[in-house]
Amino acid sequence: MNLLSIGGSDPSSGAGIQSDVRIFSKFDVQCLTVITSITGQNTSDFGKIEPVSKKILENQLESIITDFKIDGIKIGMVYNSEIIKVIYKYLKKLDVPIVVDPVIKSTTGGMLIEKSAIVDFKKFIIPLATIITPNKFEAEILTNTKINSKNKPEKTAKMIQKMGARNVVITGIEEKNKKISDFILETNKKYFLDDEKISKINRGSGGIHSAIALYGIIKFKNIKKSLEFAKQITLNSIKNSKKVGKGFEVTNFEKLDEYEIELSKAIDEFTKIKKIVENIPECQTNFVFSKPKPKSIKEIVGISGRIVKAGEKAVVAGNIEYGGSKHVATALLSVNKKYSKIQSAINLKFRESTISKIKKMKWNTYDYDRSQEPKNIKKNGSTIAWGIKNAIKNSKKAPDVIFHKGDFGKEPMIIVFGETPEVVIKKIQKLFKS
Repeated sequence: MNLLSIGGSDPSSGAGIQSDVRIFSKFDVQCLTVITSITGQNTSDFGKIEPVSKKILENQLESIITDFKIDGIKIGMVYNSEIIKVIYKYLKKLDVPIVVDPVIKSTTGGMLIEKSAIVDFKKFIIPLATIITPNKFEAEILTNTKINSKNKPEKTAKMIQKMGARNVVITGIEEKNKKISDFILETNKKYFLDDEKISKINRGSGGIHSAIALYGIIKFKNIKKSLEFAKQITLNSIKNSKKVGKGFEVTNFEKLDEYEIELSKAIDEFTKIKKIVENIPECQTNFVFSKPKPKSIKEIVGISGRIVKAGEKAVVAGNIEYGGSKHVATALLSVNKKYSKIQSAINLKFRESTISKIKKMKWNTYDYDRSQEPKNIKKNGSTIAWGIKNAIKNSKKAPDVIFHKGDFGKEPMIIVFGETPEVVIKKIQKLFKS
């Protein structure tokens, strides 16, 4: 995959071109670059800006466009009208996804676009955008309106969409319940992506979000999924930010592959289900997602600890990693050998009432009797593989659920299966819908 980043140079690598190179390389992407401006900045202060000449900007663009197949483009810092018009001239005929990150002001206080150029930015750059990702401050500057109780983010997003952007994402909208939201306006739908507010000021989160959103569009070919993917990675980078200089912390980007990200999002959804703690068993819960046709649990990502009960809340105790689960991963591995499309599973507390609901919904449900387990199986620790194999031995349809009623000293259990963590979560939400 070849992705082109057009923007300013940041010598601290906290943002700008250097940050994009760092991010894309984590995903084995060839990051092509066109530098629009040289800046002098670090984690504490913003110094000077020197925009590149029209001649060298045109030469950079022509060099890249004539030599490479470009799969997508991110546009960041565009300092003046001359730069804006040159970029428009070269990109207007390209049929590739373009993500516009309208950087107006740096975290350290420097203005990254001339005020006189904002009119041309709206006229020439915004219409190029497959997705535009302003934060609340940037959206207000672009529309000359305030986002508040009277002017909802939808109104502001529609104003930006009328400027020509196909999809608008306004990030960092704070809510009263300690949540922070992104408002998304697609061509024909609108929604919020919510998460807990992280009380940190850092550099680079906006650049990571827009870069991963571009990668996601090409990878998933779905706006919402790409933005969920970008949000999860951005939040992780903020949580893991490091103090590398004397000033603001810099986002610390660690590579998470698509399986880890998708599982992480589903786990987050699981913990938000009302009264879900009542359905976490004594041995606690694990949630897993496998690569296609896994050969061992080392190819199945899960939680190294568990999802545990903490009062009335479900809390993740442990890291998401390959080989992180043994029991639920072994169950998934056993099902996947017969039904290769089943790549995700979660275990829940056994309740007769839950089984009754499942049967009413006519899910494909199988069970096994642990009391019939051969002694040699108990000794060599192959209980789960034996049980799952026996449960689906004569099955003709992939399981939605497999359960057992326990044995002496063994807790009964329900395991819900699906093609992806998203499918599993939808089943659980339907099952425990109040």
